[in-house]
Amino acid sequence: MIQKVTLVGAGNLATQLGKALYKSGIDILQVYSRTKSSAELLAKQLGSQATNELHELNMQADLYIFALKDDALERILKQIDVRGKFIVHTAGSLPMRILQPYSDSYGVFYPLQTFSKQRDVAFEQIPMCLEAARPELLAELKKLAERLSGKVEEISSAQRQSLHLAAVFTNNFVNHFYHLSHQIVKKYGVDFELLKPLITETAAKVMEIDPFDAQTGPAKRFDEAIIQKHLNFLSDQPELQEIYSFVSKSIFEAHKSK
Repeated sequence: MIQKVTLVGAGNLATQLGKALYKSGIDILQVYSRTKSSAELLAKQLGSQATNELHELNMQADLYIFALKDDALERILKQIDVRGKFIVHTAGSLPMRILQPYSDSYGVFYPLQTFSKQRDVAFEQIPMCLEAARPELLAELKKLAERLSGKVEEISSAQRQSLHLAAVFTNNFVNHFYHLSHQIVKKYGVDFELLKPLITETAAKVMEIDPFDAQTGPAKRFDEAIIQKHLNFLSDQPELQEIYSFVSKSIFEAHKSK
């Protein structure tokens, strides 16, 4: 049974996951971060010890959670000996097999959500996507995940990569569009708050109907007059013109046969 965890990482995901584990009764033995101040800040919230030295890593844990940037994971693993230890990573885009050279007990513990250090989230609603090298390891991860969330799924590496890619479209790209929208109205002295009910309703609709069926707007019906007006309005912002044209074409191509 997993009761003691060493957390390698102190970023956005590590912070929120660590707090959720601590709240569920898991003993966080130690927090590692490349910077001591980051490790100490999170460790203080988790009643834990902090270190920025890999040779000081606590090796008495039941599970080692590596919540790191993708390009840092293997670099860190190469510097420590975790043979015989149960290790997992939390990345959406990395295959599970990346851990195989370092231990014979390994898996993935991937919460599908966007995280910020300063904004707490309700883990009860977050899908926990799991993968493990052996059935008994998967069973242990499921028990741990069920302490955090009511949505626990076994997901293969390929399935998880598709989810991560879809999440980039759903979250990162959409949020960037919010930023571009904010810049457009700000330029003309319009309050972005006026768009928030539209944002809320757009998100609410896809909770009830298929995103394809929820699509509206001039691109879907290929209203050339309105599209051209918008492009003319963006004449001093060629980058936005290009984005507008590309996305409009994509929407039209998806719906023209319907």
